[in-house]
Amino acid sequence: MSEPTGDEWQVEVFYDGECPLCLREIRMLRWMDRKKNIRFTDIADPTFRPSNYGKSKQEFMAEIQGRLPDGSWITGVEVFRRLYAAVGLGPLVALARLPGVSFVLDLGYRIFAKNRLRLTGRCSTGACEVN
Repeated sequence: MSEPTGDEWQVEVFYDGECPLCLREIRMLRWMDRKKNIRFTDIADPTFRPSNYGKSKQEFMAEIQGRLPDGSWITGVEVFRRLYAAVGLGPLVALARLPGVSFVLDLGYRIFAKNRLRLTGRCSTGACEVN
């Protein structure tokens, strides 16, 4: 569910509230987000409607999605860069943008995103399905 944070937010993150690893990251970001620069939207909330955003549930589940105040969408590691910048970790973001580091982070995230449901114990039959 989206939290109203005023008009000053810098990035909206669409996270899977049923993913234990994802929730740890979100809890840390909420704690660090003292200036309320982040809008948090849980895609696992029963009231969440992907179609309100012009996307499918599968798109939201495939990789982390973010939205900027101008309405543009970002995905993958770029979402994390924006989230960390929003909570004041600019030097870490600068490091994450270096070409070699960026490549490794992007590759690692793509592997994680593809296997996230299995890695977090959310596959019931060997095949992971999105509800």
